[in-house]
Amino acid sequence: MNAAGILQIVLFCAVLTAGAIPLGAYMARVYSGQRFWASAILGPVERVLYRLCRIDPAQEQHWTAYAFACLMFSVAGLLVLYAVMRVQAVLPLNPAGEAAVAPDLAWNTAVSFATNTNWQNYGGENTLSYLTQMLGMTVHNFTSAATGMAVLVALVRAFVRRQGRTLGNFYVDAVRSILYILLPLSVAFTLLLVWQGVPQNFDAYTQAVTLEGARQVIAQGPVASQEAIKMLGTNGGGFFNANSAHPFENPTALTDLLEMVAILLISAGLVFSFGRMVGDRRQGRALFVAMGLMLVVGIGIAYWQEAAGNPLIQAMGVDVAASDHAPGGNMEGKEVRFGIANSAAWAAATTAASNGSVNSMHDSFMPIGGLVPMFNIMLSEVIFGGVGSGLHGMIVFVIVTVFIAGLMVGRTPEYLGKKMEAKEVKLAVLCILLFPLAILGFGAAAMVLPAGLAGMAVKGPHGLSEVLYAYTSATGNNGSAFAGLSGNTLWYNVTLGAAMLIGRFLVIIPTLAIAGSLVAKKIVPPSAGTFPTHGPLFVGLLIAVIVVIGGLTFFPVLALGPIVEHYLLAAGTLF
Repeated sequence: MNAAGILQIVLFCAVLTAGAIPLGAYMARVYSGQRFWASAILGPVERVLYRLCRIDPAQEQHWTAYAFACLMFSVAGLLVLYAVMRVQAVLPLNPAGEAAVAPDLAWNTAVSFATNTNWQNYGGENTLSYLTQMLGMTVHNFTSAATGMAVLVALVRAFVRRQGRTLGNFYVDAVRSILYILLPLSVAFTLLLVWQGVPQNFDAYTQAVTLEGARQVIAQGPVASQEAIKMLGTNGGGFFNANSAHPFENPTALTDLLEMVAILLISAGLVFSFGRMVGDRRQGRALFVAMGLMLVVGIGIAYWQEAAGNPLIQAMGVDVAASDHAPGGNMEGKEVRFGIANSAAWAAATTAASNGSVNSMHDSFMPIGGLVPMFNIMLSEVIFGGVGSGLHGMIVFVIVTVFIAGLMVGRTPEYLGKKMEAKEVKLAVLCILLFPLAILGFGAAAMVLPAGLAGMAVKGPHGLSEVLYAYTSATGNNGSAFAGLSGNTLWYNVTLGAAMLIGRFLVIIPTLAIAGSLVAKKIVPPSAGTFPTHGPLFVGLLIAVIVVIGGLTFFPVLALGPIVEHYLLAAGTLF
């Protein structure tokens, strides 16, 4: 670790915070239905879309209707994407002549992009046509992100409204998320990326001759547009197999910084939107501090481990203290252009969000360095998390925290004037328990069945980490991988797809059920016995609840994976 690396991390955090605050104010105006400067420009487009789709924006939905609309919208998108991949060989915009995608891989990929996971068991440049990349992947990057944002807005309304029955209209919330937030930001970011050298074209792949005389095929295409929404929508699916380690996706130090910021920008901004929409900005700031502290700790641990390097190399007498690029530092799998600090920060940020993009290979991290991104996801990806989904997951933990606080002071727990009773707490616990059930259930099956064991690149604790990370990433709708697991098999394509669906929709449904219960309650004014939920005490308690639940749930399996590998490495055992 050195001053330059620490300064880069500080700069990243400062730019993120500076961008999230005004964006949060803007999004609060969008979801509150207020008229402002963007309404004059985009309002007519919004009204035309409603007429074309026969949507009455004034007709609000009960939570069951809202959930049904959300599910049907996602299922329809999933089926369309599956069909496009299965017939892409006969569709236009296929200059490389890519064949139809295999059924199990098409299933996995369609589920992945419909759930905002973007797990990729394929190389984009040698599997998908330009049409599939645009009509399938890029479009779903918008719609899946908008789905998470809409669910969050419905939950926020449940806290704001008094004894209501409806939560808004899913289609209106999704349209506004895309039209007013995701699309303008993506257009601006696309232009910035093109300026920095990211391709945006329909040209055929370029045939080049290297200095050694070998022939090389250089893939290109409409990269910048997919890259922009991949980051802003916390999607993470790369146009190229190397993802953001590829120079066409991430060509300069400036794009590296801005893409890291874009990963968390909307998720962080929504926290400030939450404070404004509930009428108490302190609540948003408290959640932002809790998320930010966990992010910084994760970055610090990962950077410390990767900069320290491999102890076996240190034992050989190699000096690792000179810089981030010192021979003894763990540069394997890192983004060598920008150094260890940027790779560690990206790994922590992309798993603090449900993004999954990478500019380094997590499989090459030191054992504890690799534990950080895995544990970030295991915390239900509430350290900012996916756009919308991270914050509504955090609110689930808030409900559990105020319940515990209520037990401490002997009162019925309250949050934002709404009493948290048995129904809300049970639904919140259900949301939390679904996560480890899917991760540990599928992971255990993969570790004993031949079909699961066949995909492991190595045995021992590192092999366990590869399998565990895969199901953690899928259930958390993250999409990153340890990169050592051969996931493009029938077993992994099917089971990872099932884990993605569980992690997305079996969490959304009880979350909307919580919203439906809360919206029907009256708001109770705070009293002398009300536990404050905006101060340092609550922030500390919230972080403790999140970490303790995650630790108690996953520590045994982590002890068998990255933790034991860390100690075996120090003893000279390699895997």
